Amino acid sequence: MSKTSGGKKATIILEKTNYHGINGNVSLDRRGELVTTPPNRYDLTLGSDKSSSLSRSEAGTYDITQAESRSRNNENIANNNMGPATNGNGVHHDEGEPKKIRKWPTEKSYFLAKELLMTERTYKKDLDILNQSFHDQLTPDEIESLQPLFQLLETMIQHHNVFLRDLEHRLLLWEGRGTHDSHRIGDVMLRSMAVLPLYEEYIESHREILERLNDMFENESRFQQTYKDFEQEKICYLPITYLVLKPLHRLMHYQLVLERLTDFYSDEHIDRADCQGVLHMLNRITDTVRSVLPESENYVLLCELQRDINGFDSLIQSNRRLIRQGCLLKHSKRGLQQRMFFLFSDILLYGTKSPVSQTFRVLGHVPVRSLITENAEHNTFIIFGGHSAITVSAGTTAEKTLWLAELAKASADIKSKPPTQLTFGSLKNCSSSEEGLETCGLAPPPPLSQQQANNNLTNGGANTSSTNEMPMPGTISKMPPSRSNTALHVCWHRGATVGLSDHLVAAENELSGYLLRKFKNSAGWQKLWVVFTSFCLYFYKSYQDDYALASLPLLGYSVGPPGYQDAVQKEFVFKLSFKNHVYFFRAESDHTYNRWLEVLRSTTQTQDFKNMIS
Repeated sequence: MSKTSGGKKATIILEKTNYHGINGNVSLDRRGELVTTPPNRYDLTLGSDKSSSLSRSEAGTYDITQAESRSRNNENIANNNMGPATNGNGVHHDEGEPKKIRKWPTEKSYFLAKELLMTERTYKKDLDILNQSFHDQLTPDEIESLQPLFQLLETMIQHHNVFLRDLEHRLLLWEGRGTHDSHRIGDVMLRSMAVLPLYEEYIESHREILERLNDMFENESRFQQTYKDFEQEKICYLPITYLVLKPLHRLMHYQLVLERLTDFYSDEHIDRADCQGVLHMLNRITDTVRSVLPESENYVLLCELQRDINGFDSLIQSNRRLIRQGCLLKHSKRGLQQRMFFLFSDILLYGTKSPVSQTFRVLGHVPVRSLITENAEHNTFIIFGGHSAITVSAGTTAEKTLWLAELAKASADIKSKPPTQLTFGSLKNCSSSEEGLETCGLAPPPPLSQQQANNNLTNGGANTSSTNEMPMPGTISKMPPSRSNTALHVCWHRGATVGLSDHLVAAENELSGYLLRKFKNSAGWQKLWVVFTSFCLYFYKSYQDDYALASLPLLGYSVGPPGYQDAVQKEFVFKLSFKNHVYFFRAESDHTYNRWLEVLRSTTQTQDFKNMIS
């Protein structure tokens, strides 16, 4: 490889290389001419002396950063002492002797264990956001009110510090000089199951914690401001309530990895018995998680919507369930208007987004008990409620079919229950036909032409007057406040729709790891640490970074292999596209490639409606 300037050299390296190992170190792929071991690869010789490359901090955990630094220093000393008869690794060889090729693990069990480690790094940081960053913003009285949360998190973090250290140690041995007995992960998982009683306690108390957070937010002005300010900080990449549910999501991911390991192993495999034992313990607790998670996810969504919606003050009700939210075009005397619709189990609300406050103002409602729908031409249908009728158009026929089915099901479900009194709060001044908009304090925006309206929904755009928050709806954006990436705001800008069932699927499809990224018109690949959660990709320089460089909400995107016209001549590459926005990502192996496709399609297929009315 010829020498070039620093910037160009980096690009050339990434164009011609792949990356392996638990820290995404760059090295030529197995089919290339691998010349040297990456300089920050660890020496895995473990001993009791202080020269061990896996150093321990005073807290008793392995300090990977110190290990990397020590490894680099040792290599620099070795390189300075090298004579002409040594290679780049300081190993003597004769001229003409082929240089040693580093062989990386290729078995499925290794990649599953590596996924466990990568996602554990992200999970540990999520716990730290709550237990350290958020905790430090609160007063002693506020901390005391949330003591059950912080007590549980503190103990969990202590456990996961040890668990993460053990995972890193095992994977380093697996990749390096460990024996065949180190090619296993079940024994590490089995030791970590001592924490399950703590998770059982967390599952029992998490709903009370969520309710306490909401009560403090609604009734304590200082806490509310602190809460809002913290969610605006870069480190808080998700709403706080989403982070509170992370321990429940994590248990389900453990279960998924263990299920796939036991399916892969033969009956005689050394790791199978431990994995089966761990899976047996996890199955019982994840059954509990799946029984309570729908209600908890629904409560979190109601809390988040209450903070994003103006004009409906009593959204959080014990018997109210969010079914679907999404954009439709409402027909009116003024023309077609983009509206955000919220279908709950007892009421249908619709409104528009304020370009000033970035919140949604409720313009009208229809009680679900009196709701009737009627199909119309093309992608149009009519919603009847009481003495009013609302004509709306969906972006696609599939979307219209989905809305009609769920509206009809919601109406049928509520009619099978005893009548209840709806609490409308400040909605009492708004008519369901939008004839009294001025009395609600909001004049309607200019109407859209039919062509503009159709383009907005089919292409995922919003009114130009309300796109200042996300000026390019399909692009990777610099890290905005956490609320801008929530499904509600993305649905508005993309003309998309998402339901509670989609959120439950997303809870079981989270992934982290290193990927190489390339833009549509760029030549080089950039290595990034990527976190996928809550319908969004977050990009970091490395897993040790606290702040994301950028984010990419995926609602509305399609994912799949690149086409012939893309001219991407690399293996394990998948393509994300929305309108004319195209990104390519390259995984390290066939297994990793398929896992990323699997979790990303759990989001993008929401828009393909392949899970329509299951």
